[in-house]
Amino acid sequence: MSFFCCDLDNTLIYSYKHDIGTDKVLVESMEKKELSFMTNTSHRLLKEVAGNKTLVPVTTRTLKQYLRINFGQDIFIKYALISNGGILLENGIINERWLADSKKIVQEVDAELEKGINLLKRDPDVFFEIRKADGLFVFTKSSNCEKTMEQLVHSLQQEKVYIDKHGNKIYIFPRKLNKGYAVERFKDYIGGSHHFMAAGDSKFDIPMLEAVNVGMCPESLEVPFRTAVKKFRRETFTEDMLSFVKDYKSK
Repeated sequence: MSFFCCDLDNTLIYSYKHDIGTDKVLVESMEKKELSFMTNTSHRLLKEVAGNKTLVPVTTRTLKQYLRINFGQDIFIKYALISNGGILLENGIINERWLADSKKIVQEVDAELEKGINLLKRDPDVFFEIRKADGLFVFTKSSNCEKTMEQLVHSLQQEKVYIDKHGNKIYIFPRKLNKGYAVERFKDYIGGSHHFMAAGDSKFDIPMLEAVNVGMCPESLEVPFRTAVKKFRRETFTEDMLSFVKDYKSK
């Protein structure tokens, strides 16, 4: 069996803030506000991919954010890894055993997460509420991400947590709560011998790209570990990547 583990934002779907043209399909809305889209071509290709490979969304989105996404009835998603892999959805239902194991991972470094929260509370550059997203990792926003990150990196134990940013967003994750470890856990959960592909566009996705047989990313993403990762032009990344996955035959 072939599994396709795919990041969502800026890999498969795009915010209304991105111009992807007018030939597009709405895939996320909230309170009548249109939030995210795919091009019609990408949506058609995704249907074909999901028809012959098991599509597994792998996202840092929280459960609430993920549940806003609707690809349509023609695209069946049996598994999804949410909150950077801390939550496994199976047929839309939280796998409680998986979540319990994730909470053990968090518990091991909880003192460090709380220390990070306290540092953020005193940071004058933080302008957003400080959340413990799904009880698994810390998230907020800073008007000076570099300075905020520098303080966190200097103060927190890097062997227990890792700190990263995306735009003006700041994250503090338990070291094991990453997409690569989530895919490895998923492999163990599924059992058997299967072929895994993955696609992503950011640093958060690199551990996942490393954990699979075939990884895909835009040319702009610096992937340090191997040259076997297939890269696509950013401008056509989603459509080219989905075409490649659709036609790929595992050996």
